[in-house]
Amino acid sequence: MPEPERGEGCTLVEVAAAPLNPIDLSIAAGRFYEGPAELPYIAGKEGLGRVLEADSLATGARVYFPMPGGLGGAGSFSERAAPLEERAIAVPDGVDDSLAACLGVAGLAAWLPLEWRARLREGERVLVLGASGAVGQIAVQAARLLGARVVVAAARDPGGLERARELGADATVDLAAADEPERLAEAIEAAAGGRVDVTLDPLWGAPVAAATLAAARGGRIVQIGQSAGSEATLASAPIRGKMLSILGHTNQAAPPDVIADAYRRMVEHAAAGRLTVDHETVPLERVADAWERQEAFPRRKLVLEP
Repeated sequence: MPEPERGEGCTLVEVAAAPLNPIDLSIAAGRFYEGPAELPYIAGKEGLGRVLEADSLATGARVYFPMPGGLGGAGSFSERAAPLEERAIAVPDGVDDSLAACLGVAGLAAWLPLEWRARLREGERVLVLGASGAVGQIAVQAARLLGARVVVAAARDPGGLERARELGADATVDLAAADEPERLAEAIEAAAGGRVDVTLDPLWGAPVAAATLAAARGGRIVQIGQSAGSEATLASAPIRGKMLSILGHTNQAAPPDVIADAYRRMVEHAAAGRLTVDHETVPLERVADAWERQEAFPRRKLVLEP
């Protein structure tokens, strides 16, 4: 691909770190709900780097930036990128490039559903489904930082559940019994010490059925993915009787100022040692290997470094 050119309203950035996300694989495979990619394209929905040319940003400034990544333009998996200048967010010192980059798509997919969509209130009980992944790891910590009374991590991987405890989960639940919603709901309620106010759901499928049974009156379930299946069978009674809200979320729908504010606060928490995520850097020339590992669910964030 040719060197990117800084068009009107854009900044030219030397890329230092670009996380690989499930959405990148989905777009490339033609599975993403917004439709097929415009070919040819450079993949990558986000990156972090240093400004080479800009109208209002200082040369050398470190910035986080989102990219189209095939949905209307090139992405971040390259030595240089030309993101929209108004969407670039200055990143202060105190956090390394790869961790700061990880707080973009994955961080926002954990933080925004809890704070912006569910309006998590201090003292509420939170359930994080799929807690062994990068989003789940961040969500466990985010729930605590946002004032949750109890945080329950649920996943199938014992190692992932142990890591969730290390990151601040009060209790864990094994999702091996997800096909038995009543039994799983009982385990969730027992772990939470009561019914759950807010559930972050990147799974859908069978686990969300149990989440509706374990939810408190007025509970909110924020749906962000379908790792356990694209369809779910939900009973009507608990949704009606408990006045539940099932809220869809995508980072792309959040206003730019909401995204920027949330990202900055996550970076501040990371700089203070209150927020992290397991990650691994991979040279850009090994992107094919990283792609295969992402398909197999690596249980850590893979970050490409040009």
